[in-house]
Amino acid sequence: MATARHSDRARDERRLGLLLCAPAVIAMLLVTLYPIVYAIVLSVQQIDLRFPDEGGFVGLDNYWSVLSSGLWWQGVFNTFFIAVISVSIELVLGMALALVMHRAIFGRGMVRTAVLIPYGIVTVVAAFAWFFAFDPGSGFVNNLPLIADDKAWFGERFSSFAVIIMAEVWKTTPFMALLLLAGLATIDDGLYEAAKVDGATARQRFFRITLPLLKPALLVALLFRTLDALRVFDSIFVMTRGSLDTESVSILGYNQLISRLNLGLGSAVSVLIFLMVLAVAFVFVRLLGASVPAGQGEKA
Repeated sequence: MATARHSDRARDERRLGLLLCAPAVIAMLLVTLYPIVYAIVLSVQQIDLRFPDEGGFVGLDNYWSVLSSGLWWQGVFNTFFIAVISVSIELVLGMALALVMHRAIFGRGMVRTAVLIPYGIVTVVAAFAWFFAFDPGSGFVNNLPLIADDKAWFGERFSSFAVIIMAEVWKTTPFMALLLLAGLATIDDGLYEAAKVDGATARQRFFRITLPLLKPALLVALLFRTLDALRVFDSIFVMTRGSLDTESVSILGYNQLISRLNLGLGSAVSVLIFLMVLAVAFVFVRLLGASVPAGQGEKA
């Protein structure tokens, strides 16, 4: 009898949760579903605004043209190259910043505010700041010790990637640190005290207590930041505009839609980007679901 009451209560709570989430879900679908469907419709047609009299249904030809193009795969490589390196660096720096903010005794509020300043700056503004800093004509970087005075940072592919990645890391590391800080706040300090009594070193406490208990927050931070990094556009557009083979998939889609006015190919690129991001999100969600302990999932 108690089990039946428990099941009815859980069912009622689940129904209430769905009803509370329904308005937000409906609003999100109204805002996002139509553009997605419309992009899919455009992607199966030949629509080039430079030749308005030509067009019609072409099926999957646009997708085949994109997937068989070296530009697309070059853009995919560039996108994942920037995403993997920048997110990896941000994870390490974000963890260090989160630990500092969590353990700070004096000036904790000031430390957190100072760390979050880069994240509050608009991405385009941050990209321009880094561009002018590394530009040989207007920047100060080439005047630093051990840096060549005539170094053209945006004259080579991988030096351009280096500046783009540094700008991304500087801008979004605070976001990673903020999410990890929220995870650290959920860990009971009594566990660390007990470990100290048992003679555990700081390294052992970090790897045996902090990392295992921080895994759900860690994967959520990686999920959000990776999905954002796969859509990198602003920094590349401001610094190189995709020259020197630094074009990401978002820049490729922009060039097709805006520069070349080819709505069919551009929409196909957009749909493929959406599917790529969706696939990465699915992998992360599967990992996240497998990593959250059963008891923790029931409490949530």
